[in-house]
Amino acid sequence: MTGKRVTSLDVAKLAGVSQSAVSRSFSASRKVSAATRKKVLAAAHKLGYTPNAIARSLITHRTHMIGMVMGDVTNPFYPEVLQTFSVCFQNRGQRMMLFTVPPGGSIDDALPQALQYRVDGIIVTSATLSSHLIEECARLGTPVILFNRKIRNGEVSSVSCDNVEGGRFIANLLLDAGHHRCAFIAGVEDTSTNVDRERGFVDRLAERGMELSVRDVGDYSYSGGYQAAARLLSRKDWPDAIFCANDITALGAIDAARQENFRVPEDVSIIGFDDIPPSAWPSHDLTTVRQRINLMVEETTDILLARIQDPSLPTATRLIPGDFVARGTVRLPPGMERGRQPISSRFA
Repeated sequence: MTGKRVTSLDVAKLAGVSQSAVSRSFSASRKVSAATRKKVLAAAHKLGYTPNAIARSLITHRTHMIGMVMGDVTNPFYPEVLQTFSVCFQNRGQRMMLFTVPPGGSIDDALPQALQYRVDGIIVTSATLSSHLIEECARLGTPVILFNRKIRNGEVSSVSCDNVEGGRFIANLLLDAGHHRCAFIAGVEDTSTNVDRERGFVDRLAERGMELSVRDVGDYSYSGGYQAAARLLSRKDWPDAIFCANDITALGAIDAARQENFRVPEDVSIIGFDDIPPSAWPSHDLTTVRQRINLMVEETTDILLARIQDPSLPTATRLIPGDFVARGTVRLPPGMERGRQPISSRFA
């Protein structure tokens, strides 16, 4: 067969099966027996045949391509997310194409690019869709799902951590440990993750008769967290506990506290959210809330692929509980030990 491209017809002749059986053997179809698939794969290996994904997409009108539109690739939380999605989609016979929103850019620029590639579905992370884009995706029949974000009106599906409950858990933890001046360092203020984490935290403080002592903004960045913590700790009524909207902000806050000669956690407790890899490094040993990335990715994939198969399915919203990871930057309540535990298992 040298000098000539091997086709599925060549494989079919050698295996003694139909051309459609070859096609089904290279897909996730259950309409082909194990014996037939074995013959087809053996023939394909002998001839050096690999299926042409582009040609198949022209026949099936499916590219088996999922577009991933990401607004903040610099956040250390997202490399694990990308890797987990990539493996998950490969296991489901799908491919992933990444589209990034540059600093200062808009998802309105990135999402149309994904649509031009006729992806079967789109996952949007660390960004928020406009009503115009939601309508455009609906017009084109392209299912969209938000990961680690949500829109309150339910116009698109979403999967995120239960950020409100995470914030409530942290408020209970700090009050039960005897803190009286609790602060919050916000991330990007209009994102659903920041809004929900702060709302859960502040509401639970109020329910237990405590007001938020002070707040600042760190923009989900190390430098932002450092500067915000430095401002908070320069106050005469400096906080004795700081809840940061994410881990990278908390790492900056820890370094600022140390620079200002505050002991962590003896003088000030600091807690983050996400459990990015550097949080476990001995230099920081950050107490945090871990998002269950594997479960969130599985839920996102299930919902998206189901809507690709059946566009009439309604949108879905999933909230996945997080896990509390107790390390060395927080004074813990009596009887509580370091380690990992599911949120809501202890503090009501």
